[in-house]
Amino acid sequence: MTPGEETEDAITRAARVTQSGKVAADSADAAADVAARRARLERLAWLLDDSVRIPWTQRRIGLESVLGLVPGIGDAVGGLLSTWILVQGVRYGVSRTTLMRMIVNVAIEVVVGSIPVFGDLFDMGWKANQRNVQLLDDHLVQPAAAARGTRVWLLAVLAMLTITGIVTVWAAVAFFRWVIHLGTGLVGY
Repeated sequence: MTPGEETEDAITRAARVTQSGKVAADSADAAADVAARRARLERLAWLLDDSVRIPWTQRRIGLESVLGLVPGIGDAVGGLLSTWILVQGVRYGVSRTTLMRMIVNVAIEVVVGSIPVFGDLFDMGWKANQRNVQLLDDHLVQPAAAARGTRVWLLAVLAMLTITGIVTVWAAVAFFRWVIHLGTGLVGY
């Protein structure tokens, strides 16, 4: 089966259930509806992540990167726009682990994107919305494999966050011990 046939078969499977969760009466109409929704999601991801070409380069940025230049609210507005893809993931019935991965993608983009200058550069490469649409496509083609791969990814992120937390606590304790050491050295003066 070719990738195009796999996607078409996945769209047909996804079309069996409508937005309300009931079995669709006409699978051809439902498949067309799912394909149209997928196309809209791809357009939204393109608009948010890749719609603007940077002059004199091959790099592209999206509306989210431009919004991120507005201090304070730009990244928050971009994150809100990204939640539409998350809502569609729920409508497609993605697994909890896949939905969690999609949420983490958006959270990383919003949190890191809020760091002045570095965050704007990070936004150019992260492209959370395109990642999330790809996760939706993976779910449509092979739901079980997508869920397995997502679990591994989430475990890796959890491990990285745990290590980061441990290093941060260690650094904070070392810093405070150093400050206390400085303070006790000044007492005899």
